[in-house]
Amino acid sequence: MTTSHQPQDRYKAVWLIFFMLGLGTLLPWNFFMTATQYFTNRLDMAQNMSLVTAERNKDIQASDAPAAPSPEHGPLSAIFNNVMTLCSMLPLLLFACLNSFLHQRIPQSVRILGSLVAILLVFLVTAILVKVQMDALPFFVLTMVKIMLINSFGAILQGSLFGLAGLLPASYTAPIMSGQGLAGFFASVAMICAIATGSELSESAFGYFITACVVVVLTIICYLGLPRLDFYRYYQQLKLEGPGEQETKLDLISKGEEPRAGKEESGAAAPSSESASKGHSIRAILKNISVLALSICFVFTITIGVFPAVTADVKSSIAGASAWGNYFIPVSCFLTFNIFDWLGRSLTAIFMWPGKDSRWLPGLVLARLVFVPLLLLCNVQPRRYLAVVFEHDAWYIFFMAAFAFSNGYLASLCMCFGPKKVKPAEAETAGAIMAFFLCLGLALGAVFSFLFRAIV
Repeated sequence: MTTSHQPQDRYKAVWLIFFMLGLGTLLPWNFFMTATQYFTNRLDMAQNMSLVTAERNKDIQASDAPAAPSPEHGPLSAIFNNVMTLCSMLPLLLFACLNSFLHQRIPQSVRILGSLVAILLVFLVTAILVKVQMDALPFFVLTMVKIMLINSFGAILQGSLFGLAGLLPASYTAPIMSGQGLAGFFASVAMICAIATGSELSESAFGYFITACVVVVLTIICYLGLPRLDFYRYYQQLKLEGPGEQETKLDLISKGEEPRAGKEESGAAAPSSESASKGHSIRAILKNISVLALSICFVFTITIGVFPAVTADVKSSIAGASAWGNYFIPVSCFLTFNIFDWLGRSLTAIFMWPGKDSRWLPGLVLARLVFVPLLLLCNVQPRRYLAVVFEHDAWYIFFMAAFAFSNGYLASLCMCFGPKKVKPAEAETAGAIMAFFLCLGLALGAVFSFLFRAIV
C-alpha cells in the first residue's frame, strides 16, 4: 500500500471533529466543578429551601427577624468536596479499567454515543433541579449519584475516544488533548465572568449546565458525521485488513460505495477478528507501552496532587484591599493553568520532541516532581510547618505557567505515542489502556493531595 492511495483529511475535518470530541468530553464536568459553590451554598440554605425561594424571601426575613450569624458550613456542605472526590475518582478508575478490557465486546458507537446521551440526560436533570425545591439530604444524595454517573460514562467515553484516535496517525490524539485543555479554559473564563457580573449562584449554575447540554449535543452531531469521511473510514478498515485488500476497498470508498465485504465480514470475519483480538494479549500490549503508561500516570499524579488542593489556597501578597484579591485565584490559579495547559497540549499538533523511544521523555516526566516543593513554598495559607520562600505573586504565577505547560505537553506526548508502540490492530486497546493509566494518575493525585496539603 503506497501513500498515494491514502485519502487526505480534507479541510482538516477529522482533526476538527476529534478536537470537538475532546472538548465535549471534559467541558461538562469542568462546568460541574465550576458550580461547586452553588451546590455547597444550596446545602447551607436555612430550612432546606431552594435558592430561588431563598432569594425571594431574603428581604422579608431581614426585616422580620434579627440578624443572626449563620454557620459557615452545614454538615453536608462541609463534607461535599471530599465525598465528591470519592464519588468521582472511584467510578472514573473502575470504568476506565473495565473499558480497557471489555471495549472489544461492545461496539464503539454504542460506547461513545451511549455515554454522550447519558451525560446529556444527567445535565438536563441537573439544570432542571436548579429550579426545583428540595431538602438538603435528598439533594446531596442525588448530586452524588449524578457525579458517579457523569464520571462512569465519562471514563468509558474518554477511553473509547483515545482508543479510536489510536487507529489514526499519532497527530490525531493531539486534538483530543487540546480540546480537553480548552474545556478548562472555558470553565475558568465562565467563573471570572460570574464574579465580574455579580450573577446569582443559581443563575450562573443554570447557565453552566445548559451550556454543557449544548456542547454535548454538538459533540454527538460531530461524532455521527465522522463515519462519512473517507480519511476516517480508511484508517478504520486498515486495522482489520491487509494492504492489498485495503487498496481495493479504498477504491470503493473513493467512489462513495460501501464495501460489500464490510457487511459480509461482520458475520464471516467477525469470529476471526474476535479470535485475533483475543490473541492480542493485554499483558503483551502493556509491556510495549509500559514506560508511556507509567509516565502519563505520573504526570497526572503530580498535577492533581497539588492542583487545586494546594494551589487554590495561595493568597496574594500584593492585593491588599483591592479587587485583585477576589480575582487572584480565578486568574492566577485556574485561568493561568488552563491557558498554559492548553498551549502545551496544542503544541504537540506541530512539534513532538522527544520521540516515543527516547529516554528524555520519562526523564522530563520525572523532573516535574520539582514543582511540588516549589508550589508548597509559595504563600499557601493557612500553613503550619513550612516557611514561605516564594511570597510574591509573580513567583506563583510563573511556577503555575511552567507547571501547567509541562503537564499539557508531556501528557499529550504520552497519549499520542502510546498507541504507536503497538501494531495497528492493537492500537485501540493500547489507547484504552493509556486512558486507564491517565485515570489512575488522577485518582492517585487525589490521594496524594491530602498529604501535600497537610505538610504545608
